[in-house]
Amino acid sequence: MHKRHPVLFGLLLLSLIGVLFFFLVYGMSSVQGEKTAFISKDRIGVVPVKGVIIDPKPVNDVLEKFGKDDGIKAVVLRIDTPGGGVGPSQEIYEKVQWLRKKKTVVASMGSMATSGGYYVACGAEKIIANPGSLTGSIGVIMHFTNVEDLFKKVGLRSSVIKSGKYKDAGSPFRDMTKEERDLLQALIDDVHEQFVEVVSANRALDKETVKGFADGRIFTGRQAMGLKLVDELGDLDHAAGVAATLAKLDGKPELVYPKEERRSVWRYMMEEMVSVLKREMVETVVETGPGLSYIYVSQGR
Repeated sequence: MHKRHPVLFGLLLLSLIGVLFFFLVYGMSSVQGEKTAFISKDRIGVVPVKGVIIDPKPVNDVLEKFGKDDGIKAVVLRIDTPGGGVGPSQEIYEKVQWLRKKKTVVASMGSMATSGGYYVACGAEKIIANPGSLTGSIGVIMHFTNVEDLFKKVGLRSSVIKSGKYKDAGSPFRDMTKEERDLLQALIDDVHEQFVEVVSANRALDKETVKGFADGRIFTGRQAMGLKLVDELGDLDHAAGVAATLAKLDGKPELVYPKEERRSVWRYMMEEMVSVLKREMVETVVETGPGLSYIYVSQGR
């Protein structure tokens, strides 16, 4: 009967434990939708930017997470949005600029990347669009509703006490004065100038050239390419390939999407109902309220 060699047996046991530990960690990370640093294959993170841009936090949280993940070698922004609020669009753009200091970022346009969606895309190193993607709509808009005549018909009047003559500029209960309209127009012009500056700086275009088509008009992806608003035509896979080339990755990298939290059927149904109601209300405010918006308002809901 052969006697076991204690050193060899110990090394064999440690190797077996190491292998088991590796597969255990890999299995757990796969179930959670994340891969660990053990996986050597290069990965590209895909960050969806979809729907009306209202709250920048969900997108920015993913951008930050991918930026800190050494396993993610590049990021593709998958943009499918008509735009949204000025502030939220600018915040996402700034986070994309932050991420570009760490790794390659490429924008991929889906069916629509207009106004604030295009503003966000300008933060990327390259912009890829489908030939039929809708983009452009470089402009700013504010909506005001006047219900003065309606109030007169039903016998209602509005009384206002204010601290300054411009405090209720844009009130729905009266017409704007010329001074108020000029004041708001100057505000719009300043925010529009900010948009033009971003496009000019990131697309290497003269400001006057940008102003020539920054009048709110929309373009197809192919038209936009002719204006140098996008770099190439192609789908998401093509954009991922461009990102891989820029990041100098070998082979076809794995695409990684943000992990979605697991929810029960009941919770999913309730959250979807709340989400639909919230989206409808917020989009109505964005489209008809007095807030500043980088949005293409003719898009269907």
